[in-house]
Amino acid sequence: MSIYREYDIRGIYEKELNEQSVVRIGYALASKIKGEYVAVGYDARSHSPVLFEYLVHGLNAGGKKVLDMGLVPTPVNYFTNYQEWAIEHGSVTPSASIMITGSHNPSEYNGFKITIDKAPFFGEDIYALGRECGTMEFPHVPQRDVTEIDAVTRYVDFLISEFSHLKDMPTRIVYDCGNGVAGIVTERIFNTLRLKTKGLYIEPDGTFPNHHPDPSDEHNLEDVKKLLEAEGDIAFAYDGDADRIAVLTHKNNIKGDMMALLFAMKMDRPTVVGEVKCSQVMYDELEKRGAKAIMYKTGHSNIKVKMQEIGADLACEVSGHIFFKNRYFGYDDAIYATLRMLELIHDGVDLDAELAKLPKVFSTEEIKVHTTESEKFKIIDKVKELLKNPPKSFPVIKNIIDVDGVRINFEHGWGLVRASNTTPVLVTRFESTSEEEAKLYEKEMNNLIQSAKDAL
Repeated sequence: MSIYREYDIRGIYEKELNEQSVVRIGYALASKIKGEYVAVGYDARSHSPVLFEYLVHGLNAGGKKVLDMGLVPTPVNYFTNYQEWAIEHGSVTPSASIMITGSHNPSEYNGFKITIDKAPFFGEDIYALGRECGTMEFPHVPQRDVTEIDAVTRYVDFLISEFSHLKDMPTRIVYDCGNGVAGIVTERIFNTLRLKTKGLYIEPDGTFPNHHPDPSDEHNLEDVKKLLEAEGDIAFAYDGDADRIAVLTHKNNIKGDMMALLFAMKMDRPTVVGEVKCSQVMYDELEKRGAKAIMYKTGHSNIKVKMQEIGADLACEVSGHIFFKNRYFGYDDAIYATLRMLELIHDGVDLDAELAKLPKVFSTEEIKVHTTESEKFKIIDKVKELLKNPPKSFPVIKNIIDVDGVRINFEHGWGLVRASNTTPVLVTRFESTSEEEAKLYEKEMNNLIQSAKDAL
């Protein structure tokens, strides 16, 4: 059951994801999908095509036909759900899509991101799927029923059409694909738009020979920072499956919450969803500008569902997941976000100058506290209990938000502790108008977490 996570299915190839488990997953998923066709694509990992064949066996055994999009970024997989595809006997729109990807995990990992009826398949649905697979007989594998589609070209053509006004813009753009799958679309888009670009590690290689494809880790940005300093005006970096982005200027590493503030500038009173790790500056500034800002749970699946529920225009996670419903389809797409950021520059927005206008705060990165799968949620519950009567040294609490873990608002900032849904860690983050107070919040929250651990 450990491979069935809150947002997706994820595990180690052969040890956890093998023919026995993946055929069953495909077969069980087939019963959750009403329509006849499922679109399936995969990332650059060497074992992704093998898992594709296993998954096809299971889906076919469950009565589903597969549209094979081959090697694609995750956003292309999502995009496929909104398109009609010509097949031998007419045309179809898939009822579901499955992306085979390990995202930014190490090369031995892989997994499945599942969309059914244009909505994420996650949470209890995934856990129930796991229980079903655990008791299932291995299904009979029928004749292979797969039709190839060129999803990449359809996606590339769409973005080129949407952003044709960016042609020949003079900005010097550098970017790092990290040997993930972003490179199979960036080159075609940038070249057709005649942009001034220089890319690093464009060729997909699932062994990730140059650095780990996780742009939220500063160490993985060292090469693109050097290239930016030498030859660029702006830099972009992508994770392994291109649904997450880093944006760098000569002065700033622009996190997802600050990106959302920039993007919202060009929208008329938008509704914006942010996760619990987002800076209070983002929420406050959006409200000042007449936008509506909603704080919600971390996780791409949670956020997509919330956006649909409230009709949001934009959403973000600090880690670089950016979701556009405004002029787009409402899912996280790092390539689309790149072009929207270039559009801001094209329209005369000085990114650094806009960020310099914002209130100055001191924010920590995500700080991880290692624990166990069985204890992480128990610790959060204990922290909530301890906060009813906090220690005398604890900073004065204004209010507590418990939509995802515990976010405590203090007089001059906030502190967060939440259980990761994908790993056995607690995630903390702290922010204040004073660096000393941010450190105080961190110290006192850590003491409280330790007390909660000791009490278990």
